[in-house]
Amino acid sequence: MSVTSVTHLNFRGDARAALEFYRSVFGGDLAVVTYEDAGNVHDPAEADHVMWGQVVAGNGFRVMAYDVPARMPWERGENSFFVSLRGESTQEITAYWEKLCAGASIVRPLAAAQWAPLYGMLQDRYGIVWVVDVAAGHQG
Repeated sequence: MSVTSVTHLNFRGDARAALEFYRSVFGGDLAVVTYEDAGNVHDPAEADHVMWGQVVAGNGFRVMAYDVPARMPWERGENSFFVSLRGESTQEITAYWEKLCAGASIVRPLAAAQWAPLYGMLQDRYGIVWVVDVAAGHQG
C-alpha cells in the first residue's frame, strides 16, 4: 500500500496559467481537465476553467490546482490551498480519514464519487482542509 500527499492550489480563473508557470519553472508534464471536459458546467463562462489540473516532474515536484467556481466563496490568499491525500486502498484511506476526523468539520463525507471509489473533504482541528480519496481504478 502507498499513500501520497500533494499540495492542491485554489484559484479563480488562473489555475491553468499558474500550472503552466510552475511547469516552466520545475519541468514535467501538465494535465488539465476543464469543467466542460468533465460535463460539470454550471456557468458557461467557466466551461474552460480548470476542474482538476496537475504538474508532475521527474525531479519530484508535484502540484495540483483548480479554479473555484464563482458560485462558491473564494478570496485570493484565503483558503488558497488544501492537502490532497490519495491512496490505493479503501481500507487505508478510511483509516486515515477516521483519524483526521477527530475534532474536524466535515465538508463532504467520505463516500463514492463519480471520479473515485471514495472521496471526502474535511477541515481538520487546525484549520487545514484535506481532500481524501482512493485513486480511480483501485478498490482494495
